[in-house]
Amino acid sequence: MNFEMPNFLLALPEIFVLGMACLLLLIDLFLKDQDRHLTYLFSLFTLVLVAVLTVYGYSGERQISFNGAYVADGMSQVLKLGVYFAVFVVFVYAKDYLRDRGIFKGEFYLLGLFGMLGMMIMISAHSLLTLYLGLELLSLSMYAMVAMQRDSARASEAAMKYFVLGAIASGMLLYGMSMIYGATGTLDLSGIASQAATADKTLMAFGLVFLLVGVAFKLGAVPFHMWLPDVYEGAPTAVTLYIGSAPKIAAFALLARLLGDGLINLHDQWQGILIILAVLSMAVGNIVAIAQTNLKRMLAYSTISHAGFLLLGILTGTRSGFSSSMFYALSYVLMALGGFGMIMLISRKGFEGDKLDDFKGLNKRSPWYAFMMLILMFSMAGVPPFLGFWAKLSVLEEVVASGMIWLAVVGVVFSIIGVFYYLRIIKLMYFDEPASEEELECSADMRLMISANALMVLGIGLFPGALMAACAAAFSTT
Repeated sequence: MNFEMPNFLLALPEIFVLGMACLLLLIDLFLKDQDRHLTYLFSLFTLVLVAVLTVYGYSGERQISFNGAYVADGMSQVLKLGVYFAVFVVFVYAKDYLRDRGIFKGEFYLLGLFGMLGMMIMISAHSLLTLYLGLELLSLSMYAMVAMQRDSARASEAAMKYFVLGAIASGMLLYGMSMIYGATGTLDLSGIASQAATADKTLMAFGLVFLLVGVAFKLGAVPFHMWLPDVYEGAPTAVTLYIGSAPKIAAFALLARLLGDGLINLHDQWQGILIILAVLSMAVGNIVAIAQTNLKRMLAYSTISHAGFLLLGILTGTRSGFSSSMFYALSYVLMALGGFGMIMLISRKGFEGDKLDDFKGLNKRSPWYAFMMLILMFSMAGVPPFLGFWAKLSVLEEVVASGMIWLAVVGVVFSIIGVFYYLRIIKLMYFDEPASEEELECSADMRLMISANALMVLGIGLFPGALMAACAAAFSTT
C-alpha cells in the first residue's frame, strides 16, 4: 500500500474540537467553582466555531483521505451540523439543572465535547476501524457522564448497567467486524462493498449478524433495549438529554456507513433482520410506554419505538430510503431535545419533575410552556402539521414504494397506539388540577431556548421542504 500524505484540512473540525477540548481541560483545572460558567461559555464558543469550520471547509464534493479511513461528503456535513446544534442545546438546558444539584462542573462539558468528537469520527468514518474508534470514544464519554452524580445510587446503578451491557455490545460489534475483515481482507468500506459478493458467504453472514446486534444495542432497538429505560431514568436529566439526542444522529450514521457504503450488496440478507428489529421495536416501545408513570421512562420507550421507525427507511436499501431515515433522525432529535428540556424546565432544587403527575395543571401555572409541551407531544405522536408527522410519512412512503405495504400498515397501527400516551400528557396539563400553584422559575436563556426549540418543531413541520431537500441532497453526493 502506498502511503499518501493525508489532507488534514478535511478533518479540521475534528482537529479543532480535540484541541479545544484539551485546552478546556487545562483551563478548567485552574478555575474556581464560582468561575465554572467560563467552561460553559468556552464550550458554546467551540460549538459555534466548529460549525463555521464545517460549513466553510466543505468543497461540495465527496473526498476520501487518511488512506481511505475518512470521508467528507454531503451526509457528513448535514449530520455534523445536526450534532453541533443538539449538543449546543443540551449545554444550554443543562446549566441551571447541574447548578441546582451541585454538579455544575467542567467534566460535563468536557465529556460532552469528547463524546461529540466520537460522533464526528463515526459520521465521517470510511473504515471499520475508524467507525469503532469513534463509537468507543462516544460510549466511554457517556458511561462517565451517567455516573457523574456520585452520591446518587440510581445514577451509579444506571452507569454500571450501561457500562457492562455496552461492553458486551461493543465486543459483538468488534467480533462482527473481525469476521467481515477475515472474509474480505480489507477494513475499507468501499473495499468491503466490492469484495462482499465474492467473499465467503457463511463468514459474511455471521459477521453481519454480530454487526447488527452491536448497532441495534447502540440504537436501543428491541430485543437489545434493556439498558435504555433504566439508564434514562437513573441518569441525571441533563445526561439523559445528552444520551437521548445527539448520539441518535451518530447511530444513524453508523448504520448508513456500514449498510449503505459497506454492505449494500448484502441487502437481501440484512433487510430481513432489520424488518424484525423494526416491528419488535415499534410494538414493544409503543405498548410498554402506556404503562409508565415516569416521564423519562416513557420517553425511553418512545425512543425505542422511534428507533423502529428509523429502521423502516434504512431497510429499503435505497438512497431515498436512507435520506428519509436521516430526516427522521434529525426530526426526532429536535423533538427529544424539547421533551427532556421540558422536564428540566419544571425541575428545581430537590425536585426532579420527571413524573407524569408533575405536569398536572401546567396550563394554569404557565400557559405558554404548556403550549410548548403540547407542540412537542403532538409532533412525537405524528399529528399533522407538526414535524413528527412528516418524519413518519417520509419513511412510510419509502416502505410502500419498495413494495412492503403490510409493513407500512404495521407502522401506522403502532403509531396510532402510541398517540395514547402522548395525549395523556396533554390531558394532564390542560384538564387536571395542578399539585402546586408555584410559578415556573428558570433563566432567560433556558426560556428562550425551550421556546425556540418547540417553535422550530412547529415551523419545520409547516415548511418541511428545506430539511427534506438537505437530506435528499446529502445522499446525492455519496
